[in-house]
Amino acid sequence: MHVQEYQYRLIESVQTALEKYDSELKSINHQIWSNPELGYEEYKAHDHICTLFENLKSEGYEVRRSAYGLETALEVSYTHGTGGRVVAFNAEYDALPGIGHACGHNLIATSSIAAFIATCEALKAQYPDGPGCTVRLLGTPAEESGGGKVRLLENGAYKDVDACLMVHPMPMAPDDPELLSVATVLPGGFLANDKVTVTFTGKPAHAAAAPWEGVNALDAVVAAYVNISLLRQQILPSQRIHGVISHGGDRPNVIPMSASVDYYIRSPSLKTLKPLTEKVIKCFEAAATATGCKVEFDWGISYADLKTNTPICENYVTAMRAMGHHTVFDNSGKKGVLGGASTDMGNVTYAVPGFHGMFTIPAEGVNHTPQFTNGAGSPEGYKRSLACAAGMAVVACQILVDDKVAEQVKKDFERDD
Repeated sequence: MHVQEYQYRLIESVQTALEKYDSELKSINHQIWSNPELGYEEYKAHDHICTLFENLKSEGYEVRRSAYGLETALEVSYTHGTGGRVVAFNAEYDALPGIGHACGHNLIATSSIAAFIATCEALKAQYPDGPGCTVRLLGTPAEESGGGKVRLLENGAYKDVDACLMVHPMPMAPDDPELLSVATVLPGGFLANDKVTVTFTGKPAHAAAAPWEGVNALDAVVAAYVNISLLRQQILPSQRIHGVISHGGDRPNVIPMSASVDYYIRSPSLKTLKPLTEKVIKCFEAAATATGCKVEFDWGISYADLKTNTPICENYVTAMRAMGHHTVFDNSGKKGVLGGASTDMGNVTYAVPGFHGMFTIPAEGVNHTPQFTNGAGSPEGYKRSLACAAGMAVVACQILVDDKVAEQVKKDFERDD
Protein backbone atom coordinates (compact mmCIF):
# COMPACT_ATOMS: atom_id res chain seq x y z
CA MET A 1 0.00 0.00 0.00
CA HIS A 2 2.60 2.53 -1.18
CA VAL A 3 1.51 6.16 -1.54
CA GLN A 4 2.30 7.60 -4.96
CA GLU A 5 3.17 11.24 -5.62
CA TYR A 6 -0.08 11.97 -7.43
CA GLN A 7 -2.03 10.66 -4.42
CA TYR A 8 -0.38 13.30 -2.21
CA ARG A 9 -1.45 15.98 -4.68
CA LEU A 10 -5.00 14.63 -4.63
CA ILE A 11 -5.01 14.60 -0.83
CA GLU A 12 -3.97 18.25 -0.77
CA SER A 13 -6.71 19.26 -3.22
CA VAL A 14 -9.35 17.20 -1.42
CA GLN A 15 -8.53 18.67 1.98
CA THR A 16 -8.54 22.18 0.53
CA ALA A 17 -12.03 21.58 -0.89
CA LEU A 18 -13.37 20.28 2.42
CA GLU A 19 -12.03 23.33 4.24
CA LYS A 20 -13.60 25.58 1.59
CA TYR A 21 -17.06 24.05 2.00
CA ASP A 22 -16.93 23.30 5.73
CA SER A 23 -19.69 25.78 6.56
CA GLU A 24 -22.10 24.35 3.98
CA LEU A 25 -21.33 20.76 4.99
CA LYS A 26 -21.75 21.49 8.69
CA SER A 27 -25.09 23.15 7.96
CA ILE A 28 -26.48 20.30 5.83
CA ASN A 29 -25.40 17.75 8.44
CA HIS A 30 -27.23 19.63 11.19
CA GLN A 31 -30.33 20.14 9.05
CA ILE A 32 -30.65 16.42 8.35
CA TRP A 33 -29.84 15.33 11.92
CA SER A 34 -32.26 17.79 13.54
CA ASN A 35 -35.13 16.92 11.16
CA PRO A 36 -35.29 13.09 11.19
CA GLU A 37 -37.60 11.59 8.58
CA LEU A 38 -38.62 7.99 7.91
CA GLY A 39 -37.98 6.09 4.69
CA TYR A 40 -39.62 7.54 1.57
CA GLU A 41 -40.69 10.54 3.67
CA GLU A 42 -37.32 12.36 3.62
CA TYR A 43 -38.72 15.49 1.97
CA LYS A 44 -36.72 18.01 4.00
CA ALA A 45 -33.43 16.18 3.53
CA HIS A 46 -34.11 15.85 -0.19
CA ASP A 47 -34.88 19.55 -0.52
CA HIS A 48 -31.95 20.72 1.62
CA ILE A 49 -29.43 18.74 -0.45
CA CYS A 50 -30.94 19.74 -3.79
CA THR A 51 -31.03 23.41 -2.77
CA LEU A 52 -27.39 23.27 -1.69
CA PHE A 53 -26.27 22.16 -5.13
CA GLU A 54 -28.70 24.38 -7.01
CA ASN A 55 -27.02 27.28 -5.23
CA LEU A 56 -23.68 25.92 -6.48
CA LYS A 57 -24.84 25.52 -10.07
CA SER A 58 -22.04 27.79 -11.30
CA GLU A 59 -19.61 25.05 -10.23
CA GLY A 60 -21.02 22.79 -12.94
CA TYR A 61 -23.45 20.71 -10.90
CA GLU A 62 -26.64 19.39 -12.47
CA VAL A 63 -29.42 18.62 -9.99
CA ARG A 64 -32.20 16.13 -10.55
CA ARG A 65 -34.97 16.15 -7.95
CA SER A 66 -37.16 13.09 -7.34
CA ALA A 67 -34.80 11.02 -9.47
CA TYR A 68 -35.50 7.63 -11.02
CA GLY A 69 -39.17 7.59 -10.08
CA LEU A 70 -38.67 7.95 -6.32
CA GLU A 71 -40.03 11.13 -4.79
CA THR A 72 -37.29 11.53 -2.19
CA ALA A 73 -34.38 10.26 -4.30
CA LEU A 74 -32.02 12.73 -5.96
CA GLU A 75 -29.07 12.85 -8.32
CA VAL A 76 -26.37 15.50 -8.61
CA SER A 77 -23.92 15.14 -11.49
CA TYR A 78 -20.65 16.78 -12.47
CA THR A 79 -19.23 16.10 -15.94
CA HIS A 80 -15.49 16.64 -16.32
CA GLY A 81 -14.61 16.79 -20.00
CA THR A 82 -16.06 14.21 -22.35
CA GLY A 83 -16.70 10.50 -21.83
CA GLY A 84 -14.70 8.44 -19.39
CA ARG A 85 -15.54 6.54 -16.26
CA VAL A 86 -18.31 7.20 -13.72
CA VAL A 87 -18.04 7.12 -9.93
CA ALA A 88 -21.06 7.54 -7.65
CA PHE A 89 -21.45 8.25 -3.93
CA ASN A 90 -24.52 7.07 -2.02
CA ALA A 91 -26.10 9.53 0.42
CA GLU A 92 -28.53 7.94 2.87
CA TYR A 93 -30.74 10.18 5.00
CA ASP A 94 -33.64 8.18 6.44
CA ALA A 95 -34.08 7.96 10.22
CA LEU A 96 -35.65 5.50 12.66
CA PRO A 97 -39.09 5.82 14.30
CA GLY A 98 -38.97 7.44 17.71
CA ILE A 99 -35.18 7.73 18.02
CA GLY A 100 -34.18 9.88 15.06
CA HIS A 101 -30.82 9.36 13.38
CA ALA A 102 -29.84 6.44 15.59
CA CYS A 103 -27.96 4.83 12.71
CA GLY A 104 -26.16 8.03 11.77
CA HIS A 105 -27.52 8.41 8.27
CA ASN A 106 -27.04 12.16 8.53
CA LEU A 107 -23.31 11.42 8.66
CA ILE A 108 -23.59 9.06 5.69
CA ALA A 109 -25.24 11.82 3.69
CA THR A 110 -22.68 14.39 4.85
CA SER A 111 -19.67 12.19 4.09
CA SER A 112 -20.95 11.37 0.61
CA ILE A 113 -21.85 15.00 -0.16
CA ALA A 114 -18.39 16.03 1.04
CA ALA A 115 -16.66 13.29 -0.95
CA PHE A 116 -18.60 14.26 -4.07
CA ILE A 117 -17.65 17.94 -3.79
CA ALA A 118 -14.02 17.14 -2.93
CA THR A 119 -13.70 14.76 -5.89
CA CYS A 120 -15.04 17.37 -8.29
CA GLU A 121 -12.79 20.09 -6.87
CA ALA A 122 -9.71 17.84 -7.02
CA LEU A 123 -10.38 16.96 -10.64
CA LYS A 124 -10.63 20.66 -11.52
CA ALA A 125 -7.39 21.46 -9.66
CA GLN A 126 -5.24 18.50 -10.68
CA TYR A 127 -6.67 17.43 -14.06
CA PRO A 128 -8.13 20.55 -15.74
CA ASP A 129 -7.52 19.07 -19.19
CA GLY A 130 -8.95 15.63 -18.49
CA PRO A 131 -9.26 12.74 -18.73
CA GLY A 132 -13.02 12.95 -19.14
CA CYS A 133 -15.17 11.47 -16.40
CA THR A 134 -18.40 11.90 -14.45
CA VAL A 135 -18.97 12.16 -10.70
CA ARG A 136 -22.42 11.54 -9.20
CA LEU A 137 -24.11 11.95 -5.87
CA LEU A 138 -27.12 9.66 -5.46
CA GLY A 139 -29.61 10.44 -2.71
CA THR A 140 -30.82 6.98 -1.72
CA PRO A 141 -33.95 6.93 0.47
CA ALA A 142 -35.32 4.25 2.78
CA GLU A 143 -32.29 2.10 3.56
CA GLU A 144 -33.65 1.04 6.93
CA SER A 145 -36.55 -0.98 5.57
CA GLY A 146 -37.71 0.20 2.16
CA GLY A 147 -34.84 -0.93 -0.06
CA GLY A 148 -34.39 2.41 -1.81
CA LYS A 149 -31.19 1.37 -3.56
CA VAL A 150 -32.83 -1.78 -4.89
CA ARG A 151 -35.54 0.32 -6.51
CA LEU A 152 -32.91 2.71 -7.84
CA LEU A 153 -31.04 -0.26 -9.29
CA GLU A 154 -34.20 -1.48 -10.99
CA ASN A 155 -34.80 2.01 -12.39
CA GLY A 156 -31.34 2.35 -13.91
CA ALA A 157 -29.52 4.62 -11.45
CA TYR A 158 -26.36 2.49 -11.47
CA LYS A 159 -26.36 1.17 -15.04
CA ASP A 160 -23.20 3.00 -16.22
CA VAL A 161 -21.40 3.34 -12.87
CA ASP A 162 -17.82 2.03 -12.65
CA ALA A 163 -17.64 2.25 -8.84
CA CYS A 164 -19.92 3.26 -5.98
CA LEU A 165 -18.70 4.38 -2.56
CA MET A 166 -20.08 5.22 0.89
CA VAL A 167 -19.14 4.94 4.58
CA HIS A 168 -21.25 4.11 7.63
CA PRO A 169 -20.77 5.12 11.30
CA MET A 170 -20.42 2.70 14.21
CA PRO A 171 -19.46 3.12 17.90
CA MET A 172 -15.84 3.67 18.83
CA ALA A 173 -13.96 0.46 19.63
CA PRO A 174 -13.23 0.24 23.41
CA ASP A 175 -10.13 -1.87 22.78
CA ASP A 176 -8.81 0.47 20.06
CA PRO A 177 -9.98 4.04 20.81
CA GLU A 178 -7.68 5.57 18.19
CA LEU A 179 -9.32 3.58 15.38
CA LEU A 180 -11.08 5.86 12.91
CA SER A 181 -12.10 3.67 10.00
CA VAL A 182 -12.28 0.08 8.78
CA ALA A 183 -12.29 -1.22 5.22
CA THR A 184 -13.71 -4.72 5.43
CA VAL A 185 -13.49 -7.36 2.71
CA LEU A 186 -15.60 -10.51 2.56
CA PRO A 187 -16.02 -13.17 3.91
CA GLY A 188 -18.19 -11.64 6.57
CA GLY A 189 -19.57 -8.14 6.39
CA PHE A 190 -23.23 -7.23 6.31
CA LEU A 191 -25.72 -10.09 5.97
CA ALA A 192 -28.17 -10.97 3.24
CA ASN A 193 -31.70 -10.38 4.49
CA ASP A 194 -35.19 -11.58 3.58
CA LYS A 195 -38.11 -9.59 5.04
CA VAL A 196 -41.63 -10.92 5.33
CA THR A 197 -45.00 -10.05 6.82
CA VAL A 198 -46.99 -13.19 7.58
CA THR A 199 -50.75 -13.00 8.18
CA PHE A 200 -52.80 -15.84 9.64
CA THR A 201 -56.55 -15.83 9.09
CA GLY A 202 -58.93 -17.86 11.24
CA LYS A 203 -62.53 -17.47 12.38
CA PRO A 204 -63.84 -15.14 15.10
CA ALA A 205 -66.01 -16.28 17.99
CA HIS A 206 -66.90 -15.21 21.52
CA ALA A 207 -63.85 -16.18 23.57
CA ALA A 208 -65.93 -17.04 26.65
CA ALA A 209 -69.37 -18.09 25.35
CA ALA A 210 -68.36 -20.24 22.37
CA PRO A 211 -64.58 -20.42 21.86
CA TRP A 212 -64.92 -23.82 20.19
CA GLU A 213 -66.58 -22.14 17.23
CA GLY A 214 -63.51 -20.01 16.51
CA VAL A 215 -60.22 -20.60 14.73
CA ASN A 216 -57.61 -18.63 16.62
CA ALA A 217 -55.17 -16.71 14.40
CA LEU A 218 -53.19 -15.57 17.43
CA ASP A 219 -52.57 -19.22 18.34
CA ALA A 220 -51.03 -19.65 14.90
CA VAL A 221 -48.74 -16.68 15.53
CA VAL A 222 -47.68 -18.13 18.89
CA ALA A 223 -47.06 -21.55 17.37
CA ALA A 224 -44.98 -20.03 14.57
CA TYR A 225 -42.99 -17.99 17.09
CA VAL A 226 -42.23 -21.11 19.11
CA ASN A 227 -41.34 -23.10 15.98
CA ILE A 228 -38.85 -20.45 14.91
CA SER A 229 -37.41 -20.17 18.42
CA LEU A 230 -36.74 -23.92 18.36
CA LEU A 231 -35.23 -23.66 14.88
CA ARG A 232 -32.61 -21.20 16.16
CA GLN A 233 -30.79 -24.04 17.95
CA GLN A 234 -29.92 -25.55 14.57
CA ILE A 235 -28.90 -22.44 12.62
CA LEU A 236 -25.36 -21.18 12.11
CA PRO A 237 -23.88 -18.73 14.64
CA SER A 238 -23.65 -16.19 11.81
CA GLN A 239 -27.37 -16.42 10.97
CA ARG A 240 -30.21 -14.45 12.52
CA ILE A 241 -34.01 -14.79 12.66
CA HIS A 242 -35.99 -12.16 14.52
CA GLY A 243 -39.50 -10.79 14.45
CA VAL A 244 -42.33 -8.96 16.17
CA ILE A 245 -46.07 -9.50 16.48
CA SER A 246 -47.54 -6.61 14.54
CA HIS A 247 -51.17 -7.55 15.18
CA GLY A 248 -52.50 -10.05 17.69
CA GLY A 249 -56.21 -9.34 17.80
CA ASP A 250 -58.50 -6.56 18.96
CA ARG A 251 -60.20 -7.57 22.23
CA PRO A 252 -59.63 -10.36 24.78
CA ASN A 253 -63.22 -11.59 24.50
CA VAL A 254 -63.01 -12.15 20.73
CA ILE A 255 -61.12 -15.08 19.21
CA PRO A 256 -58.76 -13.26 16.80
CA MET A 257 -59.75 -13.76 13.19
CA SER A 258 -56.50 -12.21 11.96
CA ALA A 259 -53.01 -11.94 13.39
CA SER A 260 -49.70 -11.06 11.79
CA VAL A 261 -45.96 -10.95 12.37
CA ASP A 262 -43.03 -9.19 10.74
CA TYR A 263 -39.80 -11.20 10.45
CA TYR A 264 -36.26 -10.64 9.21
CA ILE A 265 -34.19 -13.65 8.15
CA ARG A 266 -30.44 -13.06 7.77
CA SER A 267 -27.47 -15.11 6.57
CA PRO A 268 -23.91 -14.35 5.43
CA SER A 269 -24.73 -14.79 1.73
CA LEU A 270 -27.65 -15.06 -0.66
CA LYS A 271 -26.64 -18.69 -1.22
CA THR A 272 -26.99 -19.63 2.45
CA LEU A 273 -30.03 -17.39 2.98
CA LYS A 274 -32.30 -19.36 0.65
CA PRO A 275 -32.35 -22.68 2.58
CA LEU A 276 -32.73 -20.82 5.88
CA THR A 277 -35.72 -18.91 4.55
CA GLU A 278 -37.26 -22.16 3.35
CA LYS A 279 -37.02 -23.57 6.87
CA VAL A 280 -38.68 -20.48 8.32
CA ILE A 281 -41.51 -20.76 5.80
CA LYS A 282 -42.15 -24.32 6.99
CA CYS A 283 -42.41 -23.03 10.57
CA PHE A 284 -45.22 -20.70 9.50
CA GLU A 285 -46.94 -23.32 7.38
CA ALA A 286 -46.82 -25.86 10.22
CA ALA A 287 -48.43 -23.34 12.56
CA ALA A 288 -51.22 -22.75 10.07
CA THR A 289 -51.81 -26.48 9.69
CA ALA A 290 -51.85 -27.08 13.44
CA THR A 291 -54.39 -24.33 14.14
CA GLY A 292 -56.55 -24.63 11.03
CA CYS A 293 -55.70 -21.11 9.86
CA LYS A 294 -54.91 -19.83 6.41
CA VAL A 295 -51.48 -18.23 5.98
CA GLU A 296 -50.34 -15.50 3.58
CA PHE A 297 -46.83 -14.22 2.94
CA ASP A 298 -46.05 -10.65 1.89
CA TRP A 299 -42.36 -10.48 1.01
CA GLY A 300 -40.44 -7.22 1.26
CA ILE A 301 -37.37 -6.20 -0.70
CA SER A 302 -34.51 -8.60 -0.01
CA TYR A 303 -31.04 -7.25 0.76
CA ALA A 304 -27.94 -8.97 -0.57
CA ASP A 305 -24.73 -9.42 1.38
CA LEU A 306 -21.87 -7.01 0.67
CA LYS A 307 -19.47 -7.92 -2.13
CA THR A 308 -16.80 -5.39 -1.20
CA ASN A 309 -14.13 -4.48 -3.75
CA THR A 310 -10.62 -5.25 -2.47
CA PRO A 311 -8.63 -2.71 -4.55
CA ILE A 312 -11.00 0.09 -3.47
CA CYS A 313 -10.52 -0.94 0.17
CA GLU A 314 -6.75 -1.07 -0.20
CA ASN A 315 -6.52 2.34 -1.85
CA TYR A 316 -8.88 3.85 0.73
CA VAL A 317 -6.75 2.55 3.59
CA THR A 318 -3.60 3.88 1.90
CA ALA A 319 -5.14 7.34 1.49
CA MET A 320 -6.46 7.43 5.05
CA ARG A 321 -3.12 6.40 6.53
CA ALA A 322 -1.31 8.97 4.36
CA MET A 323 -3.51 11.60 6.04
CA GLY A 324 -2.53 10.30 9.47
CA HIS A 325 -5.73 8.40 10.31
CA HIS A 326 -5.64 5.03 12.08
CA THR A 327 -7.42 2.87 9.52
CA VAL A 328 -7.61 -0.91 9.33
CA PHE A 329 -7.72 -3.13 6.26
CA ASP A 330 -9.64 -6.22 7.34
CA ASN A 331 -9.85 -9.23 5.02
CA SER A 332 -11.71 -11.41 7.52
CA GLY A 333 -14.94 -9.42 7.48
CA LYS A 334 -14.99 -9.22 11.27
CA LYS A 335 -14.01 -5.72 12.38
CA GLY A 336 -16.49 -3.71 10.33
CA VAL A 337 -19.57 -5.75 11.02
CA LEU A 338 -22.53 -4.07 12.72
CA GLY A 339 -23.50 -7.20 14.65
CA GLY A 340 -25.31 -8.99 11.81
CA ALA A 341 -26.90 -5.94 10.21
CA SER A 342 -27.98 -5.74 6.57
CA THR A 343 -27.98 -3.00 3.93
CA ASP A 344 -29.37 -2.45 0.45
CA MET A 345 -25.85 -1.37 -0.52
CA GLY A 346 -25.25 -5.12 -0.75
CA ASN A 347 -27.49 -5.25 -3.81
CA VAL A 348 -25.51 -2.42 -5.39
CA THR A 349 -22.22 -4.28 -4.85
CA TYR A 350 -23.55 -7.19 -6.88
CA ALA A 351 -24.24 -4.80 -9.78
CA VAL A 352 -21.14 -2.54 -9.71
CA PRO A 353 -17.82 -2.45 -7.83
CA GLY A 354 -18.63 -1.12 -4.38
CA PHE A 355 -17.18 0.15 -1.13
CA HIS A 356 -19.02 0.33 2.20
CA GLY A 357 -16.44 1.43 4.75
CA MET A 358 -17.07 1.88 8.45
CA PHE A 359 -15.98 4.72 10.70
CA THR A 360 -16.18 5.24 14.44
CA ILE A 361 -17.93 8.03 16.30
CA PRO A 362 -18.17 8.77 20.04
CA ALA A 363 -21.40 7.21 21.30
CA GLU A 364 -22.46 5.73 24.63
CA GLY A 365 -24.61 3.12 22.88
CA VAL A 366 -24.62 0.98 19.75
CA ASN A 367 -26.46 1.76 16.53
CA HIS A 368 -30.26 2.02 16.82
CA THR A 369 -30.18 3.51 20.33
CA PRO A 370 -30.88 7.07 21.50
CA GLN A 371 -27.28 7.31 22.67
CA PHE A 372 -26.05 6.70 19.14
CA THR A 373 -28.38 9.45 17.91
CA ASN A 374 -26.52 11.84 20.19
CA GLY A 375 -23.18 10.65 18.86
CA ALA A 376 -24.36 11.12 15.28
CA GLY A 377 -25.16 14.74 16.07
CA SER A 378 -21.87 15.48 17.80
CA PRO A 379 -19.12 17.77 16.41
CA GLU A 380 -16.66 14.87 16.64
CA GLY A 381 -18.98 12.65 14.58
CA TYR A 382 -19.10 15.32 11.89
CA LYS A 383 -15.32 15.73 11.97
CA ARG A 384 -14.79 11.99 11.54
CA SER A 385 -17.27 11.78 8.67
CA LEU A 386 -15.28 14.42 6.77
CA ALA A 387 -12.01 12.59 7.36
CA CYS A 388 -13.51 9.52 5.69
CA ALA A 389 -14.99 11.68 2.93
CA ALA A 390 -11.45 12.77 2.08
CA GLY A 391 -10.34 9.15 1.82
CA MET A 392 -13.25 8.29 -0.46
CA ALA A 393 -12.60 11.31 -2.67
CA VAL A 394 -8.96 10.36 -3.20
CA VAL A 395 -9.95 6.81 -4.21
CA ALA A 396 -12.71 8.11 -6.49
CA CYS A 397 -10.20 10.32 -8.30
CA GLN A 398 -7.82 7.39 -8.69
CA ILE A 399 -10.53 5.26 -10.27
CA LEU A 400 -11.47 8.09 -12.63
CA VAL A 401 -7.98 9.10 -13.80
CA ASP A 402 -5.73 6.07 -13.24
CA ASP A 403 -6.32 3.30 -15.79
CA LYS A 404 -4.32 0.80 -13.74
CA VAL A 405 -6.43 1.32 -10.61
CA ALA A 406 -9.65 1.21 -12.63
CA GLU A 407 -8.62 -2.09 -14.22
CA GLN A 408 -7.78 -3.61 -10.83
CA VAL A 409 -11.19 -2.57 -9.52
CA LYS A 410 -12.92 -4.09 -12.53
CA LYS A 411 -11.00 -7.38 -12.37
CA ASP A 412 -11.74 -7.81 -8.68
CA PHE A 413 -15.43 -7.23 -9.29
CA GLU A 414 -15.53 -9.78 -12.10
CA ARG A 415 -13.65 -12.49 -10.21
CA ASP A 416 -15.38 -15.78 -9.44
CA ASP A 417 -15.59 -16.37 -5.67
